[in-house]
Amino acid sequence: KKLLKLWYAGIYSKAKRIAEKTPHEGKKIELGSGASFIKSFIPDILTTDVISYPSIDQVVDATQMPFESSSISFIFMMNVLHHISEPEKFFAEADRCLVKGGRILIVDQYPGIIAYWIYKYFHHEPFNESAKKWSFPSSGPLSGANGALAYLVFFRDSKKFRTNYPNLEIEFITRHSPFTYWLAGGLKKWSIVPEFFSDSLYALDQLLAKLWPNLSSFLDVEIKKI
Repeated sequence: KKLLKLWYAGIYSKAKRIAEKTPHEGKKIELGSGASFIKSFIPDILTTDVISYPSIDQVVDATQMPFESSSISFIFMMNVLHHISEPEKFFAEADRCLVKGGRILIVDQYPGIIAYWIYKYFHHEPFNESAKKWSFPSSGPLSGANGALAYLVFFRDSKKFRTNYPNLEIEFITRHSPFTYWLAGGLKKWSIVPEFFSDSLYALDQLLAKLWPNLSSFLDVEIKKI
């Protein structure tokens, strides 16, 4: 679907720009790649997942990464954080594995004015914005989730994140995509938007997010190892 491909390509383009700011030494990896086409943008990135899909390079558990300390320059994860049942372990692993100056780009769900109701009542994954802890019981790599996790970590509990992970500096948090993903039908086969209208709608969606960030349905978090 053209609109969905535009959305993914826009995010992969951001990942490429951030990856280019990282030190030359160290691996670039994507966690939870699935059917990712990020190699079209970052050819040397290592695609990984907890499931052995034919399209990935390596099976990797984000909480127990099989990489040496200070061996990774860039970590990219798209709609993956909210599936990690023990996020504290992931952040500790990221801190261990990243080289100084290495970066993480996390793209995940944001409960904006409209998206909150979709995530809370209409989305197939659990969404608990009142959870006292970041961790949650794991029911499997695809079904276990808390869609509110990125909001909890980087908004509600941002002080806790900064205290617990002083080497992981949050550089930017950008909210985006109020309507594009939903109108494109997400990963479903259908789409509300005719192909010829995709470019205009995508551009309008980006403008709306800049004018009214609380309309957004997703966020980007750029983190630097200091």
